[in-house]
Amino acid sequence: HRDLHSFPTRRSSDLGRMIKAVTFDLWDTIIHDDSDEPKRAAQGLRSKKEERRYLLWEALNSDAPITQEEVWLACSTTDAAFNHVWHTQFVTWRVRERLQIVIDGLGRSLSESALDLVVQQYEEMEINVSPDIIDSASDAIVDLAQDFPLAVVSDAIVSPGRCLRQWLELNHILQYFQGFAFSDEVGFSKPHRNMFALAAEQMGVAIEEMVHVGDRDHNDIKGAQALGMKAILFTGTRDKDKAITTADAICVHHRELPGIVRSLVGQ
Repeated sequence: HRDLHSFPTRRSSDLGRMIKAVTFDLWDTIIHDDSDEPKRAAQGLRSKKEERRYLLWEALNSDAPITQEEVWLACSTTDAAFNHVWHTQFVTWRVRERLQIVIDGLGRSLSESALDLVVQQYEEMEINVSPDIIDSASDAIVDLAQDFPLAVVSDAIVSPGRCLRQWLELNHILQYFQGFAFSDEVGFSKPHRNMFALAAEQMGVAIEEMVHVGDRDHNDIKGAQALGMKAILFTGTRDKDKAITTADAICVHHRELPGIVRSLVGQ
């Protein structure tokens, strides 16, 4: 097994660019996605998906009777539309937008205060019962922060940027990041250029001077490389893309990451 792989030479305009900053995906790169589900089950709580749908049904049903089946179907339809827009237009609808689409589709309405409460409950669910940080991720971040400015470049599927910042703070790593590009705040999701451009601007570097670390080949690797960046595929939690990746390097465990990043500097 080799962690570093050789790939065709980049465009001549990219040659000589040194890595000056590191950007990180969050889900399944820093945050162990759905590691909160066993915690919820242990506490006798519904799964996140079930709880979100129940909360919306509860709010609607308290206003005027409606079956759970009607709400579930409307949620599933909206989820399918969300995924289509996310993958084809690189936009992640905010929670309020998604809920409004469900409510409108049902021909119903909610008061602003009732909708505000459901939005808050959706958004803060992964703060109230938090998923785990991936093993040694904090050590790698602390190590890399000694030599590079760091930024988060992450899609916000349900938890918005404000809650993801809270999660980073709860895990004592917020202070190591100088930039944050969350899709609900940027208005686009990876691999859209705006996500990486905002991080570059916040850190005072060119896009081509960044290396991105993430777990998905299409968004994190090919998206970053298309902008002239280097990219590292993290496979410690999710390794589905390992066989197809064009990554400049593969990282199996975060203890390897600082060395891999430094080995790419100047290449």
